[in-house]
Amino acid sequence: MKRAYVAGTFDTKARELAYIGDCLKAEGLAVTLVDLSTSGESMAGADISAQTVATFHPLAASAVFTGERGSAVARMAEAFAIFLKSRDDLGGVISAGGSGATALATPAMRALPVGVPKVMVSTIASGDVRPHVGSSDIAMIYPVTDISGLNRISRRVLANAAGALAGMMRAEPPAGGQEKPAIGLTMFGVTTQCVQMATKLLDEQYDCLVFHATGSGGQSFEALAGSGFFSGVLDITTTEIADEIAGGVLSAGPHRLDVFAEHAVPYVGSAGALDMANFWGMDTVPAPLRQRQLHVHNANVTLMRTTPEENARIGRFIAQKLNRMKGQVRFLLPMKGVSALDQEGKPFFDPAADAALFAAIENDFQTSQSHQLRKLPFHINDAQFAEALVTAFREITENP
Repeated sequence: MKRAYVAGTFDTKARELAYIGDCLKAEGLAVTLVDLSTSGESMAGADISAQTVATFHPLAASAVFTGERGSAVARMAEAFAIFLKSRDDLGGVISAGGSGATALATPAMRALPVGVPKVMVSTIASGDVRPHVGSSDIAMIYPVTDISGLNRISRRVLANAAGALAGMMRAEPPAGGQEKPAIGLTMFGVTTQCVQMATKLLDEQYDCLVFHATGSGGQSFEALAGSGFFSGVLDITTTEIADEIAGGVLSAGPHRLDVFAEHAVPYVGSAGALDMANFWGMDTVPAPLRQRQLHVHNANVTLMRTTPEENARIGRFIAQKLNRMKGQVRFLLPMKGVSALDQEGKPFFDPAADAALFAAIENDFQTSQSHQLRKLPFHINDAQFAEALVTAFREITENP
């Protein structure tokens, strides 16, 4: 029987963790309680002690119990990740606590495959959880009150969290799509038309997984590409690179595209939404950028038009990454605009900025039999451009 693993610091949260375990048992699940305390002392109540978990650290248990909280938490998190991946009866994992418990449990959750149920009840879940969730499928739940004793609120929230894990462990996805090869596509609101048209053309033959290009979306997309999950990709929306270069909040980091230099995944890409960098509400835009061309997408998202200089840097970044890719590459340039806002009459229409982007890519791109750059007289959301992307994809996957 697959088991639900309940993990946390039993030196401070034993009662709450045991309660979660009892809720899971009431759901008919087998439960294993795991102590992640870093004090080095033996704690009652857990099925697996912190000392046992610590033995999984590459430098041995003594490296975990350092007496210094920061290093002890970091090393216990490393040990727990190795421990959890070693369990052949793991059906799901849940933890609860504050920032320390979150730092202890979520690295192990992130190391598990997508689809393994993961629930983190965390007092920091109402803030920026990106460092903890990363590109994984962790469900974060805010407990409202602190994880400190059981009361009418904490009992309900912790029971809900246990019920969520139980439901996840029992859930079976409907049949369909599993028999088709998987491909990854990247999309943003302003490239939705293009991606949906491409998906419609490919859906009968491929299981199309679309990723929202919000930084973590690009990271998830590339993590799956690197794991061999995809038969190929259509990286239509490379906008996260604009955020990396122009200082926006949705960057996927400086290593975007590097995975394709390590793994020969068939790659079709484009310049989707490279006309913009993203910020949250208007009041979050840094003061030096307030005079730039800004567009309020909604109350919580403000877009900044990239300049010719930034676009030239973006273009060089992309070309250099494309040149290092191991597999077949086709990169298509939509010469009439890269987003729904980048066309005549729209706020980000700027032919000079686009020209700087296209020229930088073209100048630095190294053409070969396997690596080809194509300039097309279409807007990115034109049907002809979506069809060209699909044609290029079939070219390198069906007749490589």
